[in-house]
Amino acid sequence: MYPSSVEMSDQPVGEDGLPNFPMQRCPFAPPKEYAEIRKQPGLSKIRMPDGAWAWIVTRHDEVKQVLGNNLFTTVPATPNYPMVAPARASLLRNEHPPTLIRMDPPDHTKHRRMFSREFMVKVIEAMKPYLHETVDRLFEEMEAHGNACDFAEVFALALPTTVISHILGVPYEDQEFFHERALQKLDLKADPEVPLRAGREMREYLDQLITRKLAAEVPSDDLITRLLTNYMLPGEITREEALATIELLLMGGHETTANMIALGCLSLLENPDQKDALVEDPSLVVNAVEEMLRFHTIVHYNGPRVALEDVQIGSTLIRKGDGVMALISAANRDPEAFPEPDRFDIRRKAIHHIAFSFGSHQCMGQALARAELQIVFSKLFQRFPNLKLAVPFEELTFRYDAFVYGIDSLPVSW
Repeated sequence: MYPSSVEMSDQPVGEDGLPNFPMQRCPFAPPKEYAEIRKQPGLSKIRMPDGAWAWIVTRHDEVKQVLGNNLFTTVPATPNYPMVAPARASLLRNEHPPTLIRMDPPDHTKHRRMFSREFMVKVIEAMKPYLHETVDRLFEEMEAHGNACDFAEVFALALPTTVISHILGVPYEDQEFFHERALQKLDLKADPEVPLRAGREMREYLDQLITRKLAAEVPSDDLITRLLTNYMLPGEITREEALATIELLLMGGHETTANMIALGCLSLLENPDQKDALVEDPSLVVNAVEEMLRFHTIVHYNGPRVALEDVQIGSTLIRKGDGVMALISAANRDPEAFPEPDRFDIRRKAIHHIAFSFGSHQCMGQALARAELQIVFSKLFQRFPNLKLAVPFEELTFRYDAFVYGIDSLPVSW
C-alpha cells in the first residue's frame, strides 16, 4: 500500500512563496492548485523537492506547445531537469542506457522507428479477435470467484499483462515478478535504492530471457525475437539498448492500462447515470474511453523538460536551461479546452485530450490501450449487470505517490 499524498507536501508553499511540488491530489481530480495557477497571467514557478525551481505549465494549448517543441529536452542528465522525488531522481540519473522516452532526436527517432510498426492501428485491428477472446476468458475467471473479487487484480491487471506478455513473448507466469518491480520503480516515496535495485533485477531477468530466445532452435514469433533478429544481431543496437527497450515496453504495456481499466470501472460505478447510458447505448464506448483517459490522466507527473534555447510560451519567455513541468493532467482539466472539466461525461467529445502526451513522445501503444479499454467497457456491464463496489468508497486506497496513478485494489461484487 502506498502512503497517502498528504505526506508528500506538508508545506504547500515554501519560504520563498513558491508552491511546493508535488501537490496533494484527490481520487478523481488533480491538485486544486493547478486551477488556481492556471488563472494567473503567464506561467508560474514551483519549487521542486530538491530545492530547484521550475516553470509549471497548466493550460492545454501551452502544454502542447512545450511537449511538441524539440527545443525542450527530455534527457534527465540535463542540468535543471525537474525531478518530482528523490526516488525518481535516483532512477533516472542511473539509467544506462536510457529508454527512448528519455532520448531526444535523432536517437529517439531511431529507436522509436524500430518497433513503432508493431503498434500501428492496422496491427491492433488484426489483434482484436485475440483481445475479445482474452477478455471473455478473464470474465470467466472472475465468475469462478463466486460473486465477488478484487477487480483490480483478477481482471484489470490480468488483461494487459496477458496481452503484452503475448506480444513481447514474455512468460505470463513471471508476471508477479515484473509487476512488483514495476511498482517499485514507480513509487515516488521509496528509498532511492529501491527503484535502482528493481531496475537491475528487471534487466537481469530480461537478459536471461534474451539468452533463451537467442538459443532457441526455432525462433519465436514475438516482438522481442524480431527486435533481436532485425536490430541487435545486425549491430544497429547493443544488447543493453535492447534490454532498455524491452523493459520500457513491458512496463508501459501493462501498468498504465491496468490502472485505467480499474479507474474506468470505478468511475462508472460512482456515476451510475453514465454507466446506464453506456449500457443502453454501447456505441458510446469510444467516447467513454476517451473521457476516462482525459478524466484520470494517470501519468500525472508527465512531462518534465528543460529548455535548450530561449522559448516563448504564451506571454512568458522561458530561458535556455530553465526547467519546465508541462503537466498533461492539468491540461486535461483546462476549462478552455473541456467545459466543466471536473465532470465525468461519457458523451463529451474529448478526443483532443493529451493523456497519451503530445508531440514526438506521445505513447506508441495508444492504439492497443484504446482497443483493450473499448472492448472491456463494451462488455463489462453486459456480463455483470449488477456489478457494484463491495466496500465503501472511503475504504479504497489510491496510489497518490506513484509516478503512474492508480488504485491498490477494487473489491467488487455482483
